[in-house]
Amino acid sequence: MLGPLEAWHDGAPVPLGDQQQRFVLVVLLLNANKPVSSARLAEIVWTGRETKPTLVRSYVKRLRDIGVSIETTPTGYLLRLGDDQLDTARFDRLRAETGRADDPRRKIELLREAVGLWRGRFLEDIDIDRVGGPEAGFPEESLSDAVGDLAELELGIGDHRPARDRLRPLVRTDPASQKHAGLLMRALLAGGDQVGALRVFESTRAALAELRMEPGPVLRNLAARAEHGDPPSSLPSRPGAFTGRDRELAKIETAAASGKRAVWVSGAPGVGKTGLAVEAAHRLRDRYPDGQLLARLNGFTPGVPETSVGDALTELLLELGVPAEQIPATVGRKVTLYQTTLYGTRTLVVLDNAASAEQIRPLLPEDGGCLAIVTSRRMGDTGEPVRLAPLPPDEAAELFTALTDAPRVRGRAAEVALVVKRCGFLPMPIRVAAALFRRHDKWPLEHLLHLLEQGGPLAEDDGIAAVRVSYQQLGEPQRAMFRLLGGLPGPDVDVAGGAALAGCDVVEARRLLDELHEVSLLEEAAPERYQMLDPLKAYAAAEPAPRQALVRLLDFYLVTLAAAVGAAYPFDQAQQPASDRSCPVAPAFADEAAGLRWIAAERDNLVAAIRYAARHDLPEHTWRLAVLLWRYFNTTNQFEDWIGTLELAWRTVSADPGNDYGQAHVLLRLATANDRRGRLAEALEFAAQALPKWHRLGDVRGEAATLCALAIPTMELGKHAQAIAHLEAALAKYEQTDDRRGEAHALSMLGYLNELHGNLEVALGQHGAAARILREIGHVQGVAHALNNLGSVQENLGRLTEALGSYTEAHAHAAEIGDHCVEAYALNNIGNVHRELGRYPEAVRYHDKAKEVAANVPDADLRTQLYLDRGATALARGAHRDALVAGRAALDLAAGDGNRTYQARAHQRVAETLHAMGEHGDAVEHWDAAVEAFTELGLPEAGELRTERAEWECACASR
Repeated sequence: MLGPLEAWHDGAPVPLGDQQQRFVLVVLLLNANKPVSSARLAEIVWTGRETKPTLVRSYVKRLRDIGVSIETTPTGYLLRLGDDQLDTARFDRLRAETGRADDPRRKIELLREAVGLWRGRFLEDIDIDRVGGPEAGFPEESLSDAVGDLAELELGIGDHRPARDRLRPLVRTDPASQKHAGLLMRALLAGGDQVGALRVFESTRAALAELRMEPGPVLRNLAARAEHGDPPSSLPSRPGAFTGRDRELAKIETAAASGKRAVWVSGAPGVGKTGLAVEAAHRLRDRYPDGQLLARLNGFTPGVPETSVGDALTELLLELGVPAEQIPATVGRKVTLYQTTLYGTRTLVVLDNAASAEQIRPLLPEDGGCLAIVTSRRMGDTGEPVRLAPLPPDEAAELFTALTDAPRVRGRAAEVALVVKRCGFLPMPIRVAAALFRRHDKWPLEHLLHLLEQGGPLAEDDGIAAVRVSYQQLGEPQRAMFRLLGGLPGPDVDVAGGAALAGCDVVEARRLLDELHEVSLLEEAAPERYQMLDPLKAYAAAEPAPRQALVRLLDFYLVTLAAAVGAAYPFDQAQQPASDRSCPVAPAFADEAAGLRWIAAERDNLVAAIRYAARHDLPEHTWRLAVLLWRYFNTTNQFEDWIGTLELAWRTVSADPGNDYGQAHVLLRLATANDRRGRLAEALEFAAQALPKWHRLGDVRGEAATLCALAIPTMELGKHAQAIAHLEAALAKYEQTDDRRGEAHALSMLGYLNELHGNLEVALGQHGAAARILREIGHVQGVAHALNNLGSVQENLGRLTEALGSYTEAHAHAAEIGDHCVEAYALNNIGNVHRELGRYPEAVRYHDKAKEVAANVPDADLRTQLYLDRGATALARGAHRDALVAGRAALDLAAGDGNRTYQARAHQRVAETLHAMGEHGDAVEHWDAAVEAFTELGLPEAGELRTERAEWECACASR
């Protein structure tokens, strides 16, 4: 029945007679092994026609004559069939067996047999309405589900061609199925057909657009992979001459094949945990074609704090291709975005050097197609456990031999055995010893062994003996660099940073670092960037690095960060803290992109440097680095480190009562950070503390910036007259200092407040002036902001065509620079104009697009505005329930962050919706709350609402 109705006996087809006879047979088949009365058969097959019982009997007899075994029972005719006689039953049985099977290849075999039973649509040559209607059908999705399950399995074993060929007709039939489109794209990518994968994406996107939907993250990730090439990978190269560990590798591969979520690799320092994880990840590349990532968690790295969950998530999201500005601020929302990005992919994540199970739990992929390999010195309670012991003696000897010149150790098995024993049978010291032996090509093996044994037969020292010997063979400049790297505050260092640390030029630093890498005392994390394995760092740190060397490194970070911020954010240069520190090896930056690349690459080192400076009584480095980083953290929404580093800076700088300069800078940035987080009272307090300090310093520009920082939370708390006074004072000071960017910012904020109070012509002039200034100085982001504000006033004045033009241009500028907050506002505003013009489908489409763009922007005001406007559009088109949900969501958000204006508007939106729904009694409290709030704010909506309500006769009428 899975196709045209057909029957066979002993391999030969059986003629099933005319149409009526086939209908009778189908009814009996659909009720196989259950009796069907003669009356019921007649009612189904000859609906609405009077039928004699003899007619049914004659058709049953004909079926019996061709070999169909139909029993006559007291309650009707019964067709008794075994599971393998009916293809629908056989299909169900095979799928059930698939669910019970453990071996993926057995699952594939069963599903291929099940899918192969389908020869077309279910009973495609039978009029289903004549044999029972829709209830008689076999679920069509059963085939598509089975094909999807089979494709998943085939792609898992690298057999992409049959998956591709089965999926193509399925996707052509239902292009809006994201699951099957994603599987087909994966199959095409596995075959190297990026163009075909993009075509599938475009056709699915078009089909979804008709349903007012957008492709999900799985399809978007696959499209990005098709467009840009290889999937993301931050894995280091495979360990050279990897040897042994066959049992452990087999255990990891078995865990992957059986769908385990994680493998936890534990063992002593130097035992080769990271090497095993990296080797396993490379071997599993085909199973996880959507990406292989590595996050270093620094659980036991000497001198470096363990990586926070938020920082690890940021690192992984960046590796997955999420733009920095789209990464949310809170850990919870980062986890959600991380899991959403991984959903539907086959991605492998190595979580290296974990401190605890608590640290890695949020980082474990939830999707069953992904795998995490965790390494840690501790045994974990998560995932499949793999405990590493030292290598067996023969594998240890094999590793040493593979890493050296074979002729030098041929026939010297006994000496090699003693060398690896002295290395504690641990891969890390064996690699160090082999590198040392390889470098000194005149040494006999006995000499290496003698050097290893000089430290004495201390068993606990065996693992570090090779490191000590290798260190002793270095020249003094190399030894000095090695010791200095042991005190490194961050996870790695680039060549220029190494030069600053050692007090030499870049050429000399490059040579020293390369020589340490040559003897396996350093790992190359990226081109010209080096890191030290934890046991080596602990050994190097036994002799503390001189303080002046670390100060040189901090000077390097301070001077270079100032240059990078100046290039990346040129409009902030006037408000950067001045410094008299210098560094001869600090690089220069040719453009904005170069500055941003350096900040992103050094981010972890910069945060570590701030923490180091705070612990070691270096207040100037602490607060200046934190203040310089604020804009990067702000634009990339990294609130934890933004506020964390500034709080460290404040604790440091506040201990010096006379340091108004440092305190003013830190307080201003703390005010901005707390305002972004919705902590309005804290933001006000910090800005209020900063203002007199700028005044005492005679820094007019600092006063102006702080007045703006005071005005924003003051406005959000509903004190508009006070906010206007702050902004007018700021504007005067910006004009005094010829700070045109600041002038435009103050004008734009004043325009917003004037618009609120109905002074539309004044607001129009202020926003227009702000836009002109920002265009003249080339501040693209500022222009986008100003155009959004200008469009809002034009819209309120009824100039809808002009407003649409302003919003469209704002969107283009925001999209160009990747400012998703401004982009979302612009899209939402375009939707509002379409609503005003009565174009409700277009309005909904733009609101949905704005919601998608804003999904990971942690801006409470933006989210509230989007809810308010989606609710207005829903109300306008009569979707009252949608409007009520949106209005209540806006009210919750506004109440949560204390924004009085948004609270008033949200109450109004809820009241309007309840009024439209006829629920007047429930609406009254919201009308009253809106009027009260608008009155307190001094906004014209208060009088407008009173006038409107006075004319009503329902319970909503004003009292």
